[in-house]
Amino acid sequence: MHGHGGYDSDFSDDEHGGQSSKKKKRTVEDDFLLTKPFQKEKHGKVAHKQVAAELLDREEARNRRFHLIAMDAYQRHTKFVNDYILYYGGKREDFKRLGENDKTDLDVIRENHRFLWNDEDETDMTWEKRLAKKYYDKLFKEYCIADLSRYKENKFGFRWRIEKEVISGKGQFFCGNKYCDEKEGLKSWEVNFGYIEHGEKRNALVKLRLCQECSFKLNFHHRRKEIKAKKRKAKIKTDGEESSHKKSRISSAEEATTRKDDGHSSSKKSEGSLHRDSDEEGNASESELWKGALPETDEKSQ
Repeated sequence: MHGHGGYDSDFSDDEHGGQSSKKKKRTVEDDFLLTKPFQKEKHGKVAHKQVAAELLDREEARNRRFHLIAMDAYQRHTKFVNDYILYYGGKREDFKRLGENDKTDLDVIRENHRFLWNDEDETDMTWEKRLAKKYYDKLFKEYCIADLSRYKENKFGFRWRIEKEVISGKGQFFCGNKYCDEKEGLKSWEVNFGYIEHGEKRNALVKLRLCQECSFKLNFHHRRKEIKAKKRKAKIKTDGEESSHKKSRISSAEEATTRKDDGHSSSKKSEGSLHRDSDEEGNASESELWKGALPETDEKSQ
């Protein structure tokens, strides 16, 4: 009896153990299915080592980012250099920057500038050439500014005007010499400017406005072509001839209209005289009718 009883009790314990393990499995599966996306894992009271390391790394990265953003560009550069020397070794002199090959925008424009741009010059445009072309498009290419400091050597420098010079009138209403601001006695000159640019010889016709002294400097070796205001006079003459032609046309038209008016007036006068004659004849017939007997009229039968 005891043996059977003991057997029954052992069997019942196994059954209870199997049921409890099934319950545990069910709870783990249910927890896995019920977990939400991006839900943090459940830990005990003490944080796991990996979680603590991730939190520390995040906090450190946040602090480092905050300090880097607060720094200037130069301060950030020095910090990176110091960190590199600290971790990898080396000398600080190796990181000194050489400014020999540094170029500003003005240096690039001076190297790639052209007095006149042709279609051939605009082929194979690099960013340096595009920058120089952009500067060239902003210049005003009507009158030139001249450098006459080396006029005795027959060497002259010419450049186009910028916006400030156009607004102030330099080169048009003031003398076009770089070092002269004379207003009176200005003359216009046309100069064949020969120059060497990027190893290529070129020519360009330019216009200058110079005072008497600067004109003497320009024509020191040989006389240049002076642009006079003949074209304006010719235009004035042509305008006068056109006005005289217009006047003659207007006068001829007026004469024709007066002739037409005379013809109309004569026709009107003749019409008026005819009307007057007809009125007089009607008055005369009426008086004759009243004087004598009534004229006999033949009454027609029906």
